[in-house]
Amino acid sequence: MRENQESRIIGHGHSSDSDVTHPLLPSWLENQDFSEADLPYIQEMLAESFADWCQQTDGAQSLAGAIAVYHPDGSRQGVRTAANGLTVDEDALDKLTVDAVQAALETGQPAHIRAARVHAADGAAYDVLAVPVPARQSSMVCAVMVCVLPGGSAQEADMKLLQAAALHLRSCLYRRLERMFIAELILEKRVSERAEARRNYLFEVLRRLYDHLEWEPIITEMLSSLEKLYPFCRIDMYLSQDFGSSSDKVKPLVFHLDEMRLCRQAYVSGVMQEERLGGEYELAVPLAGKQGVYGVIRMRFGESDIDETERSFITTLTAAAGAAFEKAKLHEHANVLVGELRLINELAHRLNRSLELQQTIRFACHELLNIFRADFCSILQFNAKNGEFVVLYSNDECEIGRTQPADRGFCGIMYTTKEPVILSDYNANPHVYSQMMSATGARSLLAAPLLVNSEVIGAVMIAHREPNYFSYDNYKLLQVISTHLGLAISNATLHAEVNRMVITDHLTGLFARHYLNERIARRQKRDEIGSLILLDIDHFKKVNDTYGHQIGDSILQQVGKIIQTSIRDGDIAARWGGEEMAIYLPEVGFDVTVKVAERIRGRIEKETEPAVTISCGLAEWRRTDEKISVESLFYRADMALYQAKRLGRNRIELG
Repeated sequence: MRENQESRIIGHGHSSDSDVTHPLLPSWLENQDFSEADLPYIQEMLAESFADWCQQTDGAQSLAGAIAVYHPDGSRQGVRTAANGLTVDEDALDKLTVDAVQAALETGQPAHIRAARVHAADGAAYDVLAVPVPARQSSMVCAVMVCVLPGGSAQEADMKLLQAAALHLRSCLYRRLERMFIAELILEKRVSERAEARRNYLFEVLRRLYDHLEWEPIITEMLSSLEKLYPFCRIDMYLSQDFGSSSDKVKPLVFHLDEMRLCRQAYVSGVMQEERLGGEYELAVPLAGKQGVYGVIRMRFGESDIDETERSFITTLTAAAGAAFEKAKLHEHANVLVGELRLINELAHRLNRSLELQQTIRFACHELLNIFRADFCSILQFNAKNGEFVVLYSNDECEIGRTQPADRGFCGIMYTTKEPVILSDYNANPHVYSQMMSATGARSLLAAPLLVNSEVIGAVMIAHREPNYFSYDNYKLLQVISTHLGLAISNATLHAEVNRMVITDHLTGLFARHYLNERIARRQKRDEIGSLILLDIDHFKKVNDTYGHQIGDSILQQVGKIIQTSIRDGDIAARWGGEEMAIYLPEVGFDVTVKVAERIRGRIEKETEPAVTISCGLAEWRRTDEKISVESLFYRADMALYQAKRLGRNRIELG
């Protein structure tokens, strides 16, 4: 019967003295074994293995005594009470078995302690059988299995049954070891598969992020990816004030709010921040590139938490998004710079193509309105003689001709600092008064001085009715454009001055003779009539001989000024040569010309000092004349002048 019982116990997991080889286990796993270093950590596994043994053998009812398993350190890891009703207190059991356990550990062989030497508290005698549980591949003892029987009842078959039970326990112990390795392998595989899935997902997200060349789709893609990965998480994006987004999940980063403390720390430090406050776990991850931090991603997980792997993944994803964001911003900025350079180049080319001042500033004003999408633009020139700025041109006609002292307003600031001005809201800036801003109702201002060789020659002022309209990029662009505009206006002004010097007599301020000839020739091509006054200062040689050439020059200047103030803006007065001067009156006949000549003659006689007189010869031409030319007109006027001198001077004659 005992042989059948022994066979029944062994048959649960053993066919011989060694463990049964599992057909699905790899050989390296079957060869796993315990070492001395493992012993301090196998108590829990030993207790679980004893529970497995009890379950698989129905408590090994064939062994009538109490059965226990002990760790090599002497601690009991499991106990099964006796099937025959034998009761042993567990504390007393430890005292009964200590010698047998020690003997099995020291010898590595089964031990039998007779009851004559061991007594329980009630005075009963016991037999204690102890069998070591060896390791697979060494003689190291992993545990000791003990059976306590009533005194004098232990037989040889009981020891064999206990040995078979110890082998079965060892099998359970190694199955636990194998299960632990398999669980770790499965966990590693799952972690590896998850990591690979994360890598693949990250690669796909990065591909989509770097496909975009604009920053807003990158933000949208980033938020969408995080929401798919963490649907239970509340995700928000906070960007610095330089960026605006149409997404309701993207908000401006406001530093002064207490609830933004963690985001503020992440933005300033450039490092992920985390905290658990109340029942919520919060993560703040900076959106950063190589050139700076652009915003913060805020993730609130509620009660749940994330492990280090997830933190690393989120950090990697946001770092990639930050790099893609920066790349898009740099691309956008590069495009803006290319556009601005192209614009500046074209504007400079067109500005320098024209050397006429009014045409230059008119073109510049309209271009500036288009470039900055502004409501108002005024271009001013600085007059160093009276220390004032004057509006040369503006799209607001009421502004044209307005003067501004160089020590007042925004022009005064630019004249002093030689730096551009940007104003977000004129209504919130009561310290500086601007006539243009007040008159137009504009609130945003962008202004720049026009500099040539570090000297202020003018200013350009651009305004818009909306507050906070102009950006810092607009400020920098106007600063560059104003340099080209200043050079263009300077060139046009110099060109106008050179032309004036070429066509003007420097002494009298009247036009030169060749300019008069050109203007008369052009007028004769389109007008129907015109008149010429040719005048000569009487006895001018005598004036020079009497008073000297300096007084003679003064007389010429006085006569020139009287002529200029006696004719219309469209009339042309020139110094013909020496003391002779000529005045052409377009579309005027003898009836009017005589009156003009008489007025000039009378004023010269009365207003010159010393007093001089003039003789005048008049001539007119009409479209119906047989011969029309500048030469014939001057010839007739010259003959009339000769006649006036011959008849006594200080008079007018018609030719």
